[in-house]
Amino acid sequence: MLLKCSVVRVSIGAACFALVGIGPLRAEPVFDGLAGAWSGTGTMKPSDSPREKVRCKVAYNVTRPGRSLTLDLRCASDAYKMVLSANIEQSGTELSGNWFESEYRQGGKVYGTNKDGLIEARIEGNTVAALVTIQTKAGHQSFLMEAPGSWMSEVAIELNKEPK
Repeated sequence: MLLKCSVVRVSIGAACFALVGIGPLRAEPVFDGLAGAWSGTGTMKPSDSPREKVRCKVAYNVTRPGRSLTLDLRCASDAYKMVLSANIEQSGTELSGNWFESEYRQGGKVYGTNKDGLIEARIEGNTVAALVTIQTKAGHQSFLMEAPGSWMSEVAIELNKEPK
């Protein structure tokens, strides 16, 4: 049970920020292109086990045009499920926010930078510390989380925006 909770804790933080990808900085609002539903698949790599497939769906709601959003995320694999919410703000190229996973009652902070559509960020909670790289281009989003020394050492997810 302890190992299962460790996987979820690292995955929760990673998934939270993974799903807050941003397109290149332009004159138009930054988050507006994310509004709507996204879905996709990926893998998780426990440090002592083979890769495991994961399926995810996320709904983005832009709450302050271009600069603030909320997200609701649901992910599942054969071993676990998570239900996550987050609030993210952008000021210039700086990102900050918080996340909370309701199944396992874990939460924490997100902070980093978005420069020319590349996000480099850190996710922290009581039991989570991870580095995240995110790229969003049009209707596709790629995410990589690396947490060396953690039981869940890597998470990679590919998402596509669903048609309206």
